[in-house]
Amino acid sequence: MKRLCLLVLVLLPLSSVVADNADAWQALREGRALLLMRHATAPGTGDPANFRLDRCETQRNLNDQGRSEARRWGELLASQGIEQPRLLSSRWCRAQDTASNMSRGQVHPFAALDSFFGQPEDGAEQTAELIRQINELPAGEPLVLVSHQVNITALTGIFPASGEGLILALPLRPRAEPLARIPAP
Repeated sequence: MKRLCLLVLVLLPLSSVVADNADAWQALREGRALLLMRHATAPGTGDPANFRLDRCETQRNLNDQGRSEARRWGELLASQGIEQPRLLSSRWCRAQDTASNMSRGQVHPFAALDSFFGQPEDGAEQTAELIRQINELPAGEPLVLVSHQVNITALTGIFPASGEGLILALPLRPRAEPLARIPAP
């Protein structure tokens, strides 16, 4: 009997986490929330000096692990019934490649998701612009955003791991608290 009670005490918190995530996934499917994720694993920090957005070879890019994480994100989205989300991405190659390797549809570059790592003074204004633009999008379909650590931290106060996703309620607000945190699959 003690073992059964101990097992219940251990599993009870896990069941609420699963239920919370289920509600978050449902909100995403219904367009009442969005998935904001950090690009998949791209070793290093920032970008090399003199990088160019139009030349991926000048940027920090996904490695094999990152490409695999992105593919698994696509599988996870499909398993949650999210086949063709509206998919918006930073214009950095590692974010674009994360989004495209998910194989969930056309990826749309979205400048408000671009990294401001090199210009932190732009962070507050860019975050406000991201919130404004996202809240002006038509509601209804699932929305997946691929961005960078600095952007996600500015919006939520959370320092996400590479490939981590946050499901956030809509309309988007400053210091958004996640409905769920999803680790890189």
